[in-house]
Amino acid sequence: MAASEIPETAVPAPAPDGLTRLAGELRALAPSCGPVRLVAVDGHAGSGKTTFAARLAGALGGAPVVHLDDLATHAEPFGWPGPLHAQVLEPLAAGRDAGYRVYDWTLRRFAGTAAVPVAPVVLVEGVGAGRRELRPWLARLIWMELDADSARRRGEERDGPALAEFWEGWARAESAHFAADPSRPHAGTTVDGVTGRISPGTVGEPSTSP
Repeated sequence: MAASEIPETAVPAPAPDGLTRLAGELRALAPSCGPVRLVAVDGHAGSGKTTFAARLAGALGGAPVVHLDDLATHAEPFGWPGPLHAQVLEPLAAGRDAGYRVYDWTLRRFAGTAAVPVAPVVLVEGVGAGRRELRPWLARLIWMELDADSARRRGEERDGPALAEFWEGWARAESAHFAADPSRPHAGTTVDGVTGRISPGTVGEPSTSP
């Protein structure tokens, strides 16, 4: 379902000073997509990406957030790189405000749009946000540290039995994606999906492979 329809995952808030430090660090990075520092928040479904991205956006003074659930579809859950590139990355790289079509998971079609204004930092959150097609555009990749089984249990508890069949199919697709294209080895920052703690040992490390 669209990110706006998904209840927030219960992840404890990071310490305010940790978020403030991370926000300051992200602002100080070199731009990676035109004038924008594009920052990805990746992790397993149910790991707390949307919640953390919202908190980080607040610490950044209201940074725009691109929700990849809004670009994914039932037919192609990981088929969003093309639309993301055309609708978001290219305009931002040219210094122009962007916007993308939003998929409605109930109507099973695209309905509505979301604006992505040019800003010092723009966040992209969703499963696979650190995939290889996107990494060259990133200033930093943040990984939500929670194993797949725990994240799935949390997501199933959040969504209830009505979406049990969806989770079964999603788990297979997600497992295949990360087996072929793991994001975690390229993360410059990790966040504990249980405690919300930002690991200080990762802050400041490069986010992408050479």
